[in-house]
Amino acid sequence: MNASPADQRRLVEVAELDARIRKADHARKNPPQAARVQELLTHRQALSQELTTRLGARDDLRIELSRIESDVAVVDARSARDAERLASSSNSKEAQGLESEIASLNRRKSDLEDAELEVMERLEQADAAVAEQEALIAETNAQGAELSAEAKRVVAEQTAAFDAASRDRAAVAGTVPADLLALYDKLAARSAGAALLRARTCEGCRMVLSGTDLNALRQAAEDAVVTCPECGAILVRTDESGL
Repeated sequence: MNASPADQRRLVEVAELDARIRKADHARKNPPQAARVQELLTHRQALSQELTTRLGARDDLRIELSRIESDVAVVDARSARDAERLASSSNSKEAQGLESEIASLNRRKSDLEDAELEVMERLEQADAAVAEQEALIAETNAQGAELSAEAKRVVAEQTAAFDAASRDRAAVAGTVPADLLALYDKLAARSAGAALLRARTCEGCRMVLSGTDLNALRQAAEDAVVTCPECGAILVRTDESGL
């Protein structure tokens, strides 16, 4: 195939724009914050599971405390009733029985109050443990939100870069003869597509061409479309090619 050097040179512009398009597309689909956001999601899940455990333990203590408070109320009511009966009783035997029961109720209340204090201390610790876990989750959420916002910014920037490069590519490619562009597209599937030959080096694969290959290029017509023997990309010759 033959094509003017100017058309071949525009292929290099197309190749550069294709590289920008691929880079922007990869960046917008894989923002660098994505991996860390995923780690934070996994971490938050573990924290939430631990929070559920701590909330359950706190709820159990609240139920236990409520039960003790209810028992204390029952004891108080019964003590008040017995005290009232004792005050109005004229039967010494009944009075002795009431006094004994009141003493027993007092001991029961003392035991319940001791248990109540113990549960209240444990409940205070449970509240602190829940608050600690909630703070860790809040901190994780804040980090995730910050990274997500940063990732959205990157995606927006790279999408804009992708769109701009795509527009430029369409504009440049529109000036390239169709058959030459078709050859480029075919070769670009497995190489840079087109690259400058500079200082005897293919800028597509960075390989220095052998003397035999360079001699073949020297003998090729100026408008001949030649390819790199190493990577297969169209080699665009210029005054800097070293031929």
